[in-house]
Amino acid sequence: MFLSLNYEPALESLGYDYFDEVAAAEFPRHILRFRNDQLLPHIGLNPQDTNDQDFIQAFGKFQGVRPFLALGYHGYQFGEYNPRLGDGRGFLYGQVRGIDGELYDFGTKGSGTTPYSRTADGRLTLKGGVREVLAAEALHHLGVLTSRCLSLIETGEQLWRGDEPSPTRSSVIVRFSRSHIRFGTFERLHYFKRPDLIKKLLDHVIEQYYPSIIPLREDKKQEQYAQFYAELVERVARLAAQWMAAGFCHAVLNTDNMSITGESFDYGPFAFIPTYDPKFTAAYFDYYRRYSYGNQPGICQLNLEMLQQPLGMVIPTSEMEAGLAEFGKHYYRNYRHLMLNKLGFEQLPESEESELLRLTIQFLQDTQVGYHAFFAELAQQFD
Repeated sequence: MFLSLNYEPALESLGYDYFDEVAAAEFPRHILRFRNDQLLPHIGLNPQDTNDQDFIQAFGKFQGVRPFLALGYHGYQFGEYNPRLGDGRGFLYGQVRGIDGELYDFGTKGSGTTPYSRTADGRLTLKGGVREVLAAEALHHLGVLTSRCLSLIETGEQLWRGDEPSPTRSSVIVRFSRSHIRFGTFERLHYFKRPDLIKKLLDHVIEQYYPSIIPLREDKKQEQYAQFYAELVERVARLAAQWMAAGFCHAVLNTDNMSITGESFDYGPFAFIPTYDPKFTAAYFDYYRRYSYGNQPGICQLNLEMLQQPLGMVIPTSEMEAGLAEFGKHYYRNYRHLMLNKLGFEQLPESEESELLRLTIQFLQDTQVGYHAFFAELAQQFD
C-alpha cells in the first residue's frame, strides 16, 4: 500500500550538498506497536484497505522505496555551536503530496546508523518511541501544529542507555511532518560558506512551504526572502504560544530542533507542566534552566535571531530585523487568544482580555493548582 504511493523527489532534486544516501538497518523482529489510521486519509489511503503487514513491509523492513536521505545540519546546542550533527539515527524515507496539496515527509527515527551517527548506534528505544507517539498525539489534539507518528515498530534488539534501565527494547518510528529542514540546515551551509546553497534551499522552502509568498523575478528576490523570514517569525511565535497554552515544555530547543516550517517536532525529554511554574524544566541535564517552560518564547526569538546569520548571506540583516521585531506582538496575540478560549471566551474588549489573562496566570501561579486539571474542570462546567 505505502510502496505504491506517488513519492516526489522534491528534496532529492536539490542534490548531494544537502544529504547523503543511506541504507536502513536490518532488524531481527518487526512487531507493530502503533499505527496512526487517522493520518492515512490525508495521503489518500483508506485505513480499512491497509493492513499491519503494509506498515511492517514499508516502515520496519524498509522495502521498495529508494533512496533514503540522511540530511546534514549543524546547530546551537545549549548556546554552543556544534558542527558535528546531522540525521544520525534516521533518514527521509520519502515525500508525498497530501490530498490538501501540501508536501509531507515520512522521516524515520531509530532506523540505523548514517554518516552522521558518530559513535552512536543509530537506534531508538521502545520507551523513546512510545514517548514520541504520546507527545505528538497529545499536542495535536491540544491544537498545536506538530509532526505526528505514522507508525511505531518494535525491532527486537537490546539497547544500552545511560538514562534508562538497560538493556532496553528497541524500536523505529516513522514521523509524518511538513518538513525535516531545520534552522540548523542553513547554519551548516553558512559554516561551509555556501551562499549559493542557502539561496537554492530558500527558493525550495518558499516554493514548497510558503505558498502565500508570490514568486518574484531575480532582481526582487531579496524582497521575497524578507517576506519569508517575516512569515517564519509569525509561525514560530504562534507555535511558542501554542506550547505555552498547552502547558508543554519541549526541553531541547536547540536550533537543530527548530523546523523551517514553524512546526513542532522531535520529542525527547519533554514534559507537560504539573502546575504553572515558569522555571519548570523537563530535561535533567538542563542545569541552568535554559529551556525551561517560561523561557520558551524567548528562546524561540533568540533562535530566529541566530538564523539571521546564515540567511544574512542572501538577505540584508536590516530587513530581517523588521520581521523579528514583530515576534512579541505575534506571540502575545496568539497566546491571549488561546488562553481566552481555554477560559471559555471567544472575544472580549482588549483591556478586559489582558486583565483576565493576568489574573488567571496569577491565580495559577499562587495556588499551584494542577494546570491541566484546572482547565479540564472548567471545560466540564461549560458542558
